[in-house]
Amino acid sequence: MQDYPKLTKHFFSFPFFFFNPFSVFASDCVVPFLTRPKVPVLQLDSGNYLFSTSAICRYFFLLSGWEQDDLTNQWLEWEATELQPALSAALYYLVVQGKKGEDVLGSVRRALTHIDHSLSRQNCPFLAGETESLADIVLWGALYPLLQDPAYLPEELSALHSWFQTLSTQEPCQRAAETVLKQQGVLALRPYLQKQPQPSPAEGRAVTNEPEEEELATLSEEEIAMAVTAWEKGLESLPPLRPQQNPVLPVTGERNVLITSALPYVNNVPHLGNIIGCVLSADVFARYSRLRQWNTLYLCGTDEYGTATETKAMEEGLTPQEICDKYHIIHADIYRWFNISFDTFGRTTTPQQTKSKLTWGQKPQCKVCRSCPVVQSTHHLFLDLPKLEKRLEEWLGRTLPGSDWTPNARFITRSWLRDGLKPRCITRDLKWGTPVPLGGFEDKVFYVWFDATIGYLSITANYTDQWERWWKNPEQVDLYQFMAKDNVPFHGIVFPCSALGAEDNYTLVSHLIATEYLNYEDGKFSKSRGVGVFGDMAQDTGIPADIWRFYLLYIRPEGQDSAFSWTDLLLKNNSELLNNLGNFINRAGMFVSKFFGGYVPEMVLTPDDQRLLAHVTLELQHYHQLLEKVRIRDALRSILTISRHGNQYIQVNEPWKRIKGCEADRQRAGTVTGLAVNIAALLSVMLQPYMPTVSATIQAQLQLPPPACSILLTNFLCTLPAGHQIGTVSPLFQKLENDQIESLRQRFGGGQAKTSPKPTVIETVTTAGPQQIQALMDEVTKQGNIVRELKAQKADKNQVAAEVAKLLDLKKQLAVAEGKPPEAPKGKKKK
Repeated sequence: MQDYPKLTKHFFSFPFFFFNPFSVFASDCVVPFLTRPKVPVLQLDSGNYLFSTSAICRYFFLLSGWEQDDLTNQWLEWEATELQPALSAALYYLVVQGKKGEDVLGSVRRALTHIDHSLSRQNCPFLAGETESLADIVLWGALYPLLQDPAYLPEELSALHSWFQTLSTQEPCQRAAETVLKQQGVLALRPYLQKQPQPSPAEGRAVTNEPEEEELATLSEEEIAMAVTAWEKGLESLPPLRPQQNPVLPVTGERNVLITSALPYVNNVPHLGNIIGCVLSADVFARYSRLRQWNTLYLCGTDEYGTATETKAMEEGLTPQEICDKYHIIHADIYRWFNISFDTFGRTTTPQQTKSKLTWGQKPQCKVCRSCPVVQSTHHLFLDLPKLEKRLEEWLGRTLPGSDWTPNARFITRSWLRDGLKPRCITRDLKWGTPVPLGGFEDKVFYVWFDATIGYLSITANYTDQWERWWKNPEQVDLYQFMAKDNVPFHGIVFPCSALGAEDNYTLVSHLIATEYLNYEDGKFSKSRGVGVFGDMAQDTGIPADIWRFYLLYIRPEGQDSAFSWTDLLLKNNSELLNNLGNFINRAGMFVSKFFGGYVPEMVLTPDDQRLLAHVTLELQHYHQLLEKVRIRDALRSILTISRHGNQYIQVNEPWKRIKGCEADRQRAGTVTGLAVNIAALLSVMLQPYMPTVSATIQAQLQLPPPACSILLTNFLCTLPAGHQIGTVSPLFQKLENDQIESLRQRFGGGQAKTSPKPTVIETVTTAGPQQIQALMDEVTKQGNIVRELKAQKADKNQVAAEVAKLLDLKKQLAVAEGKPPEAPKGKKKK
């Protein structure tokens, strides 16, 4: 190469994108000594070749006088080892296989989220600081073919969005893209991608019930110092509690959050999938909103009109109103048992429902008598959606950017608009429903799916006569609506069109949160076949409501369908709750009680302790970032990560040994114990949206001051200072036994359970995933250490025996997870 272009600042003045792996085709560039073409390639004056994007870009940056730095090098390594495999898979799915939406985005979402979180955490516009760097050039060039299509640049990743747009508007970047893609877009890469092998599942990074472990983040000295400063301020950092309102009404100058859960149909008993799809997910966000001191109203109710109610009433020999009264109570009892914190739980069969109407310009067979219907002509009202389509498009254009609509909600809404909206019938020839207040239509009622969304307004109107302060106040109210994906058209298209057509300043949805579907084991829930756990059955299993909440939220179908599994429930309860979270919180409290008389000891923080404060703070802030984006399942992982940090901290520092040593050792034991019990206090508050009863139990055991129970800041505070007296500490969770779970599996298996032969001699084993196996191996190691410590301390024999029993059971679980038959229990031989 005889000459090279000069660099201006950190930007190439030539189309550096040319060196992207996807920008040169095999037919264009053949390296003489390779049997297969390898691109990209840059031949140097020395006769050597550079093959990778980052190597070529690094070469030119070094020629320009750039000095290498560790952060940029880390990004380049991450781009090569993590981003490129995921990106290659995404582009292959898109260009070669013709896949769309989440099928493409799913393989690269984790990498995009990593970039977004890094940009957000360092609060800088670029990856390595305030100005463009080599890392920005390389990553932008790699990402551009995919992210040039706005459908694959998630708007909820606002920092990534801003970074990508900033670089894309630079003239050298624009010229590079035009030179390489030649106005063909991503299809310009087809000749290259067609010659690549199909991505392996590992490259696709399929979403599973098992989240991946994250490496410990690198911390700056500034982050550590800030964490220590916040910790030392303690309880004085907490703002005053918001005064309680009844009814809850919007307050000028505050963040007013209105949360709705899709109204469950009254004549169906909700199963676990229904519960996680709307009411439980919305409850987590409502509880989180209150912890943030946002002015929050959470409402729901039963949807009671429609054909299904009439037929159900005929089947049971009751009137429609009697059916509604009966099942409304069943629903309310189920949600009460699951500890759903509605501010109001109403119903649609009220006078307010009629008043709340918005005004604007195979052979079928009867379920009851089994006769075929007769086709007759009739007149109906239609919602003229085509006439409202432009207004809807304009509203979505203002709303979606920067909002937290889930990807499936965006995709479903856009697909309806892409196909063109059609007039939609909104009346039915029924007796049971909201009457149509229009001459000539007195014998008709409104269609239940049109009617149900207006139920949100009528339920609020039954709660307060000032309902318009919530529903005609879009400037001051943030509306979050939770549902399963089948409800998206009614909330993303029909209801907004109705409100826009009314031209009365109605509050429209700001954030539409839709889940995928939750399946049951290998099939679907079916009440008639007795398959699956329904809400009224869960409380009869002997498993507490908080355990159900935890597991349903752990497997919440956020990116794709997920499945309830009895085996997985046992593993998560016994590993994540009993042996991770419960073990840490119990040990932290017990050390205070046993070694320090129930009083939190003095804490003298070492640099290692300060780093732990910063790691906990970082994970706490990640928890906030995720929940603010309604990433409920991922935020739960942050709680368990902090608990793991706490367990490792205790295990490494061994306070039970140090308390017996010299004065310095005893002081160290006090510091470790005091810091650990404060982490337990923090976890109790973070847990509150997920496991409210467990959260309250921990707070009672630790006697956490009331203000600290109700407010969650973004920093980790010392809420249990030295000298604070805690209460009586006791275990939080109980172990689930294999026999117990197998009995429940059979009980809720319906016809599948009857046809499945029960093994008699050989026990059927199911091999778990590698992460589950590793988690169990870790728990076996931890429990083994506990047993050895107790034996070394010559502890009470009963206590040792109990811990040995736990160890043996963990080993049995590990054997089952590895697909081995569990060993028979060993006993002493009779003499």
